[in-house]
Amino acid sequence: MPELPEVETTKTSLAPLIGQTITQVQVRQSSLRWPVPDDLSTLVGQKLRKLERRAKYILAHFDQDALLLHLGMSGSFSICTGSEQLRKHDHVVLQFTDENNHISELRYHDPRRFGCMLWLENGTHILLSKLGPEPLDDAFDACYLTSKLNGKNTAIKVAIMDNAVVVGVGNIYATESLFNTAIHPARPAGSITQPEIEKLVLEIKRILKQAIDLGGSTLRDYSNAMGENGYFQQTLMAYGRTGEKCVNCDTPLENLKLGQRASVFCPQCQPLK
Repeated sequence: MPELPEVETTKTSLAPLIGQTITQVQVRQSSLRWPVPDDLSTLVGQKLRKLERRAKYILAHFDQDALLLHLGMSGSFSICTGSEQLRKHDHVVLQFTDENNHISELRYHDPRRFGCMLWLENGTHILLSKLGPEPLDDAFDACYLTSKLNGKNTAIKVAIMDNAVVVGVGNIYATESLFNTAIHPARPAGSITQPEIEKLVLEIKRILKQAIDLGGSTLRDYSNAMGENGYFQQTLMAYGRTGEKCVNCDTPLENLKLGQRASVFCPQCQPLK
């Protein structure tokens, strides 16, 4: 599933469409996680004015309307000239025209159809209503995280992946952050000390910034709207390396399941206290 850096990179890759006008809407498959709105064609004649990201959602603001977009498990956007052959899982096609009458198409591709394309009402949606702070915002600091972890028996990895605590810290980046701070992923959240929390907050921010700078992680078929892959996976220390030697101590990395997600760790560097 695309995580925060991949969504941020996707949003940035869509920026060339800002200021362009939608001239045609084609819904080839409306059955995504929730049905694509029947009245999506009301976007025809509207210019794309602004793109934002909130958690793993992209918010696309037009002249009168706004869309909430999510890539789900396997979704992706691509910008093309329109002459390219449509693929089997290209479910929604938005045709844009710039001020020089050059035409381009934004195609939403989603083999598993877990993504969504929904209207925003007054700039918001119920899906956004219970989200925690953005991890790269100042509101996410050691004081805040301490207040959320205090007294909790939940595994720390599950806690920092909870969107009500902080948004966008997905499995890859949670695994890497905990490895780099020598915290076992199964440790009770309430047992994490203040110095450890301070290090963990800084590491989450550092890891996510680095991943964004490297265009996200291409582990399967992720690419941004320009067809470019991410390169953060080349820096991975723990995620996906079960059985390989720890880069710090040569101990074989182990794996356990937390919150139905694989959690790779080093038993020597990340002891379960």
